[in-house]
Amino acid sequence: MFDTPYRRRGRGAQSNRSGRFESTQRVDIDDGWQVMAWSDSPHSGSEDDHCSLGPNDFQSRPDAEAPTTLRTHWRPDKARRVITRNQSPDVHFDQSINPYRGCEHGCAYCFARPSHTFLGHSAGLDFERRLYAKLDAAVLLRQELASPRYRCKPLAIGVNTDAYQPLERQLGLTRQILEVLLECRHPAYLITKSSLIERDLDLLVKMADRNLVTVSISMTTLDNTLSHRLEPRAAAPHRRLRTMRTLAEAGVPVRASVSPVIPALNEHEMDAILEASALAGASGANAIVLRLPHELAELFPEWLEACYPLKKERVLKAIRSLRSGKLNNSDFASRFSGEGPRADIIRQRFESACRRHGLASGRGVFTTDVSQFRAPSPPMEEPGIGQQMPLF
Repeated sequence: MFDTPYRRRGRGAQSNRSGRFESTQRVDIDDGWQVMAWSDSPHSGSEDDHCSLGPNDFQSRPDAEAPTTLRTHWRPDKARRVITRNQSPDVHFDQSINPYRGCEHGCAYCFARPSHTFLGHSAGLDFERRLYAKLDAAVLLRQELASPRYRCKPLAIGVNTDAYQPLERQLGLTRQILEVLLECRHPAYLITKSSLIERDLDLLVKMADRNLVTVSISMTTLDNTLSHRLEPRAAAPHRRLRTMRTLAEAGVPVRASVSPVIPALNEHEMDAILEASALAGASGANAIVLRLPHELAELFPEWLEACYPLKKERVLKAIRSLRSGKLNNSDFASRFSGEGPRADIIRQRFESACRRHGLASGRGVFTTDVSQFRAPSPPMEEPGIGQQMPLF
């Protein structure tokens, strides 16, 4: 791995290790020549990371760029359906929409990172710079909602990768989805750590007036330094609180998602986060303990070594105390909360803080109305036929 600040600047992952499905493993080695080779580059010391290249600029080789030019690339996602369904007993929704694969926020802890390996990419740096966008998401959604077999249930938006990540500012896919849902009177849950959601306040207010939407704002920490290292391209904590206040004052139900709770790192901030969220207008909260599935069991310790080397072993030991001595446990009964005495203490502290600050606790405390749903008219070739179909 390149042991230079260039590889880490603006990114959460510290490496681009191959995914678990690859037949070969890629290893980066710093032989001392790389820093010298790019020391005179015009981009040296200041990554040009903040521009998103178009679909035609996508590189076929995941390691084709120098460590100092880790720019974001995206390409269209050719998915045939946009609604994803799950049967997980510990999740409070049955179906969801993720307009993007990969997430430029680059959160070091993101449980969605391993999903990028299904695309032949790394769960590390590739996850946050090789993005896929479902450009026809709104069209596909309309088609699925128009099906006679469709049964209305709340749609969770952005639960795997943030629907309001930086690329959304350019493409506007999430707004198109909300426009379809508002037209059809379809309920939705949103979760984000981006202030870009304020752009769609006009749609969210109309949905909230009909009890069709709730919004969760991820609040991991109030420490700007920790936030910058842990979630390098997400909104700062104070900006998220301002977004929470903006939504609440506009009448949109909003809650704080204290996730993930990382033992021995941000665990001690739980009460302060909940207090600040309540003051910002949140009416509920939930908390999820850190999960490290698959490649994250290697990527997160790498991040700790780079950013908090003196705390690394203490944090990892604390995580194992919640996971039966392992870094991860996928058991539905405990994957979100952990198990053991420390997990019980975290849960009790969270519930106590919620009561103290007047917050409803749990992930399913808000309900939306499914009775207003009306299926969209399917697109027709000849104008006027679509409007006449309901007469038959």
